[in-house]
Amino acid sequence: MVESGDIEKIHPQDFSWRFWPVVPIYPYGQRRTIRKEVIKDTIWTFDQLQGIFYVVVPIRMTVVKLEQGGLLVYAPVAPTGECVRLLNELVAEYGDVKYIILPTISGIEHKVFVGPFARRFPAAQVFVSPGQWSFPVNLPLSWLGLPGKRTHILPENSQEAPFAEDFDYATLGPIDLGLGKFAEVAFFHKRSHTLLLTDTIVSVPAEPPAIVQLDPYPLLYHAKDKAFDIVADTSANRRKGWQRITLFSLYFSPSVLEVPTWSEVWHDAQTAPERSRKAYFGFFPFQWQENWQESFNILQGNGRIFVAPILQSLILNRAPQETINWADKVASWDFQWIIPCHFDAPIKATPQQFRQAFTFLEKCSLFSSNYSLPEDDFKLLRNIDSGLNKLGIVPPAREKV
Repeated sequence: MVESGDIEKIHPQDFSWRFWPVVPIYPYGQRRTIRKEVIKDTIWTFDQLQGIFYVVVPIRMTVVKLEQGGLLVYAPVAPTGECVRLLNELVAEYGDVKYIILPTISGIEHKVFVGPFARRFPAAQVFVSPGQWSFPVNLPLSWLGLPGKRTHILPENSQEAPFAEDFDYATLGPIDLGLGKFAEVAFFHKRSHTLLLTDTIVSVPAEPPAIVQLDPYPLLYHAKDKAFDIVADTSANRRKGWQRITLFSLYFSPSVLEVPTWSEVWHDAQTAPERSRKAYFGFFPFQWQENWQESFNILQGNGRIFVAPILQSLILNRAPQETINWADKVASWDFQWIIPCHFDAPIKATPQQFRQAFTFLEKCSLFSSNYSLPEDDFKLLRNIDSGLNKLGIVPPAREKV
């Protein structure tokens, strides 16, 4: 359900994001926003888009109405004119934005929006997860654009937070990764039985999300089999492109993807029918095996939830016991829905399903381990892990618990 307002209200400047050079990824200076009411008069999601080389996925903030009036914003997105207008429509009906939550310490694609977003809502208090850091120099939060006088660290005890009536929360980490740290704060909205997450859990839809379909060019680009293919804009081709994008974004290089030689890529680019800058001058460095669809079907698993492969391979395996303890805490809450910041949302899921997603960290588990993904698709991530570890850039993975 798209709630972007009447067509006469939409102007190109509404999509403008002038701070895009800070994180120079697609769609750069033009960002659309789709608002969706997830639970009537209670929870709304705001989806935007991000990606590299047309590997585009949703990035999402969640807005929740507080029991005593006003709104809480979890993981802000770019406060474009369109985004702020859509949020102000809720403010007019449900009250001011009272709290802005930064639930991560490492996700720059989330952190970069908090300062500009807070400036658009000057009455809101900003709460950030503990252990914030920046690279290459660890700077004070105020130097990173967060408002100094109204920025606070989330209390260790969630009952001490000013929004404790509405939410419980639990912090994973910080997990030491050598050059930096990882942390994520899960928020549980008690009244709606909804769990808000940032990066740990995802679920992949078989069809491309609405925000990705506003401009289908990236989908059609990745639906090609060869650089010289002309791909019609059909629902089947959009789906094909989306499913390949998903494999690429989650595995980087799944086993069903081959990278042709540079000479092959160069030769094919010369025969490409479209050689514009938009089409990367005809370059298409991808060669999918015939069975690529099977790999996606396993990943998608009829909408199952799972931990993103990069977190499995490079992050959470650095602190398996701490992660399991956090997963147990989150699974003790009575939630029925999960809203992560990427891919599908909302996801109908139980605490047990959530907990099962973390069995990759356990030698033996009381929970079913049918959430495992094919080891062949982890090959590149395993190689990255091994290389970084040999160079002493990251600490070694710990044994399963």
